[in-house]
Amino acid sequence: MNTTIMLFLLQDGITNGAIYALLGLALVLVFAVTRVILIPQGEFVTYGALTYASLASGQMPGTAKLALAMGIAACAFDLFVARKALHGRLILRSVLANIVLPAAVLALTIYFAAQKPPVAVCIALSLVIVAMIGLYLYRVAFQPLAHTSVLVLLIASVGTHLALQGLGLLFFGAEGQRGPAVLSGAFTAGSLRFTGQSLTVYGITIAFIVGLWLFFGLTLYGKALRATAVNRLGARLAGIRTTLSGQIAFLLASVIGALSGIMIVPITTLYYDSGFLIGLKGFVAAIIGGLVSYPLTAVAALFVGTVEAFSSFYASNYKEVIVFMLLIPVLLLRSLAAPAVEEEKD
Repeated sequence: MNTTIMLFLLQDGITNGAIYALLGLALVLVFAVTRVILIPQGEFVTYGALTYASLASGQMPGTAKLALAMGIAACAFDLFVARKALHGRLILRSVLANIVLPAAVLALTIYFAAQKPPVAVCIALSLVIVAMIGLYLYRVAFQPLAHTSVLVLLIASVGTHLALQGLGLLFFGAEGQRGPAVLSGAFTAGSLRFTGQSLTVYGITIAFIVGLWLFFGLTLYGKALRATAVNRLGARLAGIRTTLSGQIAFLLASVIGALSGIMIVPITTLYYDSGFLIGLKGFVAAIIGGLVSYPLTAVAALFVGTVEAFSSFYASNYKEVIVFMLLIPVLLLRSLAAPAVEEEKD
């Protein structure tokens, strides 16, 4: 270990930590608004990355067909729930949002996949496809369970994770893929070398954090999400549609996950199940932040990325173990600080 190696490890840790920060923020957002521990967050990462890589290589990603299938299921759910008060406007709105939109995106995906589209088109299509999957996932799997316990929501989250991971194997196969860099070029500063892709990671992370801060602080929908996170029942009594808040939370989480995957896939090879470990590291940061604090989650994510980088240097075989062991002292401290709660008696 010398100063140069230490600086390289810090740079690598900050790059990874920026990704974990985005994922941790998404997990905190979804849990605060919907009480769902979003285990499929890793699948959003994988789907975004591999959809982008597939489009860039001229292949048709199966995720576009999945979005259409989930949209049809969401439309059926909407019409079934409103079966006693159906009217033309409701049916038209549901069909447009849940069937026509993903069908149009599927048509565009088929058209562009045959032509090896430019990077900007691949990114845009990947984000839209994964955003629709996240939106329809909430409608089909979590919105009907919105008023159940956290344990039931966790079981549903595990089930959706396993289902999406299996579909990922079906769509992309067992072989890994890499995508083209979003921004090419590089420059050196002293002994450090910054690539265009690493600068993209820093820039997008900072832009997203600032954008979320402005969204929650200045916009009506952002304030509605904050109100739902503080008190779901109170938000409903105040006229806030908590189902819409959940949809927005899942939409943001899926976009963040897909964007994180698009930033990762030019740096390292990703497989259909790679997102699970990446999402878990974002989950470690979210747990350190108590699943409530956005700034603490971002700081914790940078710490997790730095610990991972130095662990890979000193004990590469145990780097995952070391990262996940960070949870033990945090949970112990939180359990000691939390007030004692008597167990319920039958």
